[in-house]
Amino acid sequence: MASRTALPRSRLRSGGGTPVVGTVTRGTTNPNRLRRMDRWIAAAHGAELRRAGEPVVVDLGYGAAPWTAVELLGRLRTVAPRTRVVGVEIEPERVAAARPYERDGLVFRHGGFEVPVPGRPTLIRAANVLRQYDEAEVAAVWERLCARLAPAGGGSRGGLLVEGTCDEIGRRHVWVALGPEGPRTVTFATRLGSLERPSDLAERLPKALIHRNVPGEPVHAFLRDFDRAWAAAAPYASYGARQRWMRAVRSLTGDWPVTDAPGRWRQGEVTVAWEALAPRN
Repeated sequence: MASRTALPRSRLRSGGGTPVVGTVTRGTTNPNRLRRMDRWIAAAHGAELRRAGEPVVVDLGYGAAPWTAVELLGRLRTVAPRTRVVGVEIEPERVAAARPYERDGLVFRHGGFEVPVPGRPTLIRAANVLRQYDEAEVAAVWERLCARLAPAGGGSRGGLLVEGTCDEIGRRHVWVALGPEGPRTVTFATRLGSLERPSDLAERLPKALIHRNVPGEPVHAFLRDFDRAWAAAAPYASYGARQRWMRAVRSLTGDWPVTDAPGRWRQGEVTVAWEALAPRN
């Protein structure tokens, strides 16, 4: 993982005697906004959730309304029925507003990047949380959150941190998946019918990458190549946007370490090894 930079002291807030690390976000959210991320998590991390027995999942920074935490519980219980979700928010008023939605397997807690839950979570999801932070702060947040994940061992790869950004209604989304050891992959996901070209996803790159979409950086080269593959796959558009996307992604596999298979490409996704897109120092 990249070298750690300490969070500014101004981001430390008091929370009943326990330091709460982070800063209040805008809190904007919409029902079904994180559906693409949730479905990917269920597919990619479902086996780890089942292996955990009673997995604890954290929806970190769920916002002004609890919809994303409620939906996350429902989606993950389809693959791991004993999943428990803890919604964590740094704004106490948001926690109080969410409490009426608590149910079996779903609770809400006041907190931040310290992740105030007992034990080690099997999953931490942090969607649209780091967008307001400085790029230099990301490594410290990642390191702190990864240290809270369930460790690897006994055939398990350990817990997963999924951190990324999407648009207001969840049509375009890019996220990084990290294990206890650090970043693993970057996933690009979109509603294919709304896509003009793959580089449209650049505006939803997570904070670690969004300022690196410039010539000379790997993520810029990847999106450039993706646009070229998309253009070359134009004849497949007569069979629909899905077939064009799948053909373009297949072309990318010759030069980029795509880690998923056509079953995920059909969903309007492609996942690439982090090392191939990591910023150059």
